[in-house]
Amino acid sequence: MRKALGKRHIGALLAGAAISMAALGLGVAADGPQGELSGGPLAMRRLTEDQYRNTIKDVFGDVTLGGRFEPDTRDAQLIAVGAAKATVTPGGLEQYDRMAMGIAQQVVDPARRDEYISCKPANAKAPDQACARAFLSKAGRLLFRRPLTEAELAGELQIAAEGATKAGDFYYGIQLAVTALLTSPNFLFVQDRAEPDPDRAGAYRLTAQSKAQRLSLLLWGSSPDAELLRASESGELSTSAGLTRQVDRLIASPRFAAGVRAYFADMLHFDMFRAVSKDAALYPNYSADIAKQAQEQALRTIVDELVVRNGDYRDIFTVRDTQVTPLLASAYGIPLAGKWGDFQQWRSIRLPDSMPQAGVLTQISFAALHSGSGKTSPTLRGKALREVFLCQEIPPPPPDVDFSKFEAAGPSSSMREAIEAHAGNPACAGCHRLMDPLGLALENYDTSGQFRTRDAGKPIDASGILDGVSYKDASGLGQALHDNPRATACLTTRLYNYAIGRPATNGEREWVRDQLLKDWTASGYKISGLMRRIALDPGFYRVTTDKSGAPAS
Repeated sequence: MRKALGKRHIGALLAGAAISMAALGLGVAADGPQGELSGGPLAMRRLTEDQYRNTIKDVFGDVTLGGRFEPDTRDAQLIAVGAAKATVTPGGLEQYDRMAMGIAQQVVDPARRDEYISCKPANAKAPDQACARAFLSKAGRLLFRRPLTEAELAGELQIAAEGATKAGDFYYGIQLAVTALLTSPNFLFVQDRAEPDPDRAGAYRLTAQSKAQRLSLLLWGSSPDAELLRASESGELSTSAGLTRQVDRLIASPRFAAGVRAYFADMLHFDMFRAVSKDAALYPNYSADIAKQAQEQALRTIVDELVVRNGDYRDIFTVRDTQVTPLLASAYGIPLAGKWGDFQQWRSIRLPDSMPQAGVLTQISFAALHSGSGKTSPTLRGKALREVFLCQEIPPPPPDVDFSKFEAAGPSSSMREAIEAHAGNPACAGCHRLMDPLGLALENYDTSGQFRTRDAGKPIDASGILDGVSYKDASGLGQALHDNPRATACLTTRLYNYAIGRPATNGEREWVRDQLLKDWTASGYKISGLMRRIALDPGFYRVTTDKSGAPAS
């Protein structure tokens, strides 16, 4: 019984995956007034790991996910964009099925089922279509981000009835139906849908339900809640006033912080931590707990500065307010006063001006992520800084690059000396001039992120120049980034791509550069203001057409 149902829904998932992974064209932008956002093509994307986790938590609470996610794909430096090209392998399908079964078992567990299923079956040992319908229509609406069609609901009710009959257990039937919902392509993939735009003859816009999806994924990093779905179904979301009410409600919600976390975790490439390791003999204090807490520290710092304080985005490069646990405080060499609980306890602190750390670049997360296992890498760090924060793509090294000068530098040479010897190669110098000076500014932080003053027994020279601005150390680099207009231009571009789940079209890029960035600058670089500006623009929901006049995809 279980295997037959699994095959049916895995087959549907494979079919949906094949359709959704097709290459997406850019479409033809409809003409519009200068400075107006003309929209883009329809897209279909797989839920990212963060979106999946957030949705499950929002729908079912703190349940345990008993499976593994396949590695996500990046495009335009973002997983949320790469999700439109992501594939689902047979092994990945098995993992989704395993997670779905585990979640469903917790939903119907006798100790918790009353949290989820408000009705009681007339006979707990037999099917009850009325109770099953009440629960599955509600859960399905949240998981599919729209009401189930009658055909879809009938299929889920049939699964529940067959399971209950054969097992003699109503709740086992519900378990099978929940598993089916969670392995459906309607849950695992987010698909844009279009409708004629009543305000623009011959043009298209996203349907209200697709509008709700786009809003919730941008602002909450999760699926729409019942209120947003109600607004989409009632027509409220299709009015300017209704859209404004919903956007402001979503931003005012505590869940907005989760949405900001989801964006920055993606932007900062925190998924790459899975592959990070350090030489235990050289860095015995580095551990999986340190790595996990370092990521959490960066996200807490960003959320506190940008959401709680509604601060200037640029201040994440210079901020001295942060949060640490006793374990992290020890790694940083920060003395903590007062009594503490276990090493997982978080406390807000302000770093004194005498301490060298300031901003996210000097936190363990960035320093440890972009380093080797046994030594630092100014090149990797500089490359990451250029690509992540300045949107400057660095080409890969040529296949015949000669590392002999770098290797010949030996252990008695500092990293600066070794890098300068290697960068003397004319074939390498161009790119290394972009990367190495920035990475060398972070040499006071070893590969585990701990502060040091000497390298190979020699004092560390952390000075450099960023786009004509000189600095003496990592704090100075942070200030140079704070003041660099490329940093804010990059954030607007990247966040817009994140919002639409695909690379921007030429017309969208022009609007981001000429209008969105200008408006964000005038508002003081508030992240909530930037997200709100995107979410309220009518062009954010417009759909371009192909040569036949149909919605582009």
